[in-house]
Amino acid sequence: MHLDRIEVSLSYRRHIEKKRLFLACLCLLTVLCFCLSLSVGVSGMPMEKVVKGILGMTEGRDRLILWNIRMPQAVAAVAAGAGLALSGAAMQAILRNPLGSPFTLGFSHAGAFGAALTVMILSKISPVLPIWITSAGPGIVAIGAFSFCMIATSVILAVSAYRGASPETMVLCGVALGSLFTAGTMFLQYFADDVQLAAMVFWTFGDLGRAEWRDLAVMGAVLIPGGVYFFLKRWDFNAIEAGDETARGLGVDVSRLRLVGLVVSSLMVSVTVAYLGVIGFVGLICPHFVRRLLGDDYRYVIPASAVAGALLLLLADVCARQIMAPHVMPVAVLTSFLGAPAFLWLLVRFVR
Repeated sequence: MHLDRIEVSLSYRRHIEKKRLFLACLCLLTVLCFCLSLSVGVSGMPMEKVVKGILGMTEGRDRLILWNIRMPQAVAAVAAGAGLALSGAAMQAILRNPLGSPFTLGFSHAGAFGAALTVMILSKISPVLPIWITSAGPGIVAIGAFSFCMIATSVILAVSAYRGASPETMVLCGVALGSLFTAGTMFLQYFADDVQLAAMVFWTFGDLGRAEWRDLAVMGAVLIPGGVYFFLKRWDFNAIEAGDETARGLGVDVSRLRLVGLVVSSLMVSVTVAYLGVIGFVGLICPHFVRRLLGDDYRYVIPASAVAGALLLLLADVCARQIMAPHVMPVAVLTSFLGAPAFLWLLVRFVR
């Protein structure tokens, strides 16, 4: 009996070490891809110059390109990819639904509608606005997108409070809201003039190139605490995986966890959509990829999903800059091209 226990203990230790090794390799790949992202562009920059630039050993044009253009874009890829993947992993755990994600729950559609509505309103009243307000147009559009993401969250929470915070209620409400906001965006685009329509369509293309350092500071102020919250709740997510009754028996307030988790997820998604536009499928694909390799232990699914999301968006951004060089394709176009077949595979593989 004692030998059996030792064998089980050693087997479990090797199992955990494999997961940690995978996570370490994923982090290393992300760092390498981050450096690659800094070296790729219309104006090529050797890796040697990238390293010197990071260490503050470059001046002039190279320093300007690295720190004002490429570094914010690469940091935005890491922040947005990690935030969307974390939100997706948390939603799939909270809702116990493999198709739960920021995109399928309607948050992205709500943000797109808020941005389109703000663009139309600004274009109507901007001639009479003071110059300082007009120059803040992109920031106001971000506020509009964020506001409607939070409105969608409030509606889901209200319906959940009325009907009970069940996974089915949240998912169905999110799908309905996504359809509603998509119809609203199409309605605005139908009545928009050429300039308004161009601005709406440009905004809906999720693009990392529009990120600035001040935007990243706001995103970090939301994404970092949200990621810490999900990591601290990793044991509760493991309990929910065993069933609501089991989780309650272990002392987990399941309804509260679902509601708070949904609010935190929506905040993380909202701030990303507000500043970068709609980037689909990252929050859906990355958690599934991680689970296929690491299992359903959220002690590792949570951090690995964040790293995988950052890596995926960095790779997509590098490819988007090279496919049609010197033209730069919006990264959301590439993630949607890759995500749609993966989404269909998930439907066939997981939905019965």
